[in-house]
Amino acid sequence: MSSRPKAGPLSNVRVLVGRARHQASALSSGLRELGAEVIEIPFIEIQGLRSYKLLDAALRRIADYDWLILTSVNGVDALAARMQDMGIAPASLKHLNIAAIGPATRKAIEKLGLKVAVVPQRYVAESIVEALRDKVKEKRVLLARAKVARDVIPRELRKAGAEVHVVEAYETIVPASSRKRLKALLADPERRPQVITFTSSSSVRNFVKLFGGRGRPPHTSPSHSLLDETKFASIGPVTSATLRKFRLPVHIEATEYTIPGLIRAIVSAGGPSNAGTD
Repeated sequence: MSSRPKAGPLSNVRVLVGRARHQASALSSGLRELGAEVIEIPFIEIQGLRSYKLLDAALRRIADYDWLILTSVNGVDALAARMQDMGIAPASLKHLNIAAIGPATRKAIEKLGLKVAVVPQRYVAESIVEALRDKVKEKRVLLARAKVARDVIPRELRKAGAEVHVVEAYETIVPASSRKRLKALLADPERRPQVITFTSSSSVRNFVKLFGGRGRPPHTSPSHSLLDETKFASIGPVTSATLRKFRLPVHIEATEYTIPGLIRAIVSAGGPSNAGTD
């Protein structure tokens, strides 16, 4: 999906948004409001688990926990959906101290009628650890997250004396339908995006997988890459580190690790022509 919106600081800038379809609207609409031509091709698809055995067991024992940590809106949505399937009311979680990784996750939690006790100053796992380290000694902590995720939170909170139970609530997969669309887009010099946005490490890994490679996407010729004139925009340092892991550049990085922060970073970079390089 692509469109040509009104004039603005991003006029004549083509931006590829790779968020999952149900999450693309906030980023896409914000970019369009500033004049960008937005192309949406999801790098991520959210999928349920084959087995909810561990999550179900934790929810049945939810009264035993002191803290609940949620690190994404997807995690909140998956948890809420499972609770609904099991007939568990959100009120059953009101005794918990709840930590949310950022404002979007906090908003999703509050929509369930629950209060959020902690939102760290920086919206990354390390900041959750910093915020909770002195609060969780001898406490039982439930961390509901994606099937594949970093282990910073459980590892560090266990060092701080917490009993941490990690349960998978959902998983992310590569959308098969995106492979052909993405390759066709990048092969077309008239439609090729000048900026590609990455909002998570999963979006980076899946972007690479869509090309069937482990490093940089294939070259059209030995001397010219499909992406030589494309700027990579990252939502924050963890996503940037994953880009660099796959030998991909980081031209733009948000200083506030949110969708509005990413949009501001793209505008501040002055579009594709002025963005810095590593």
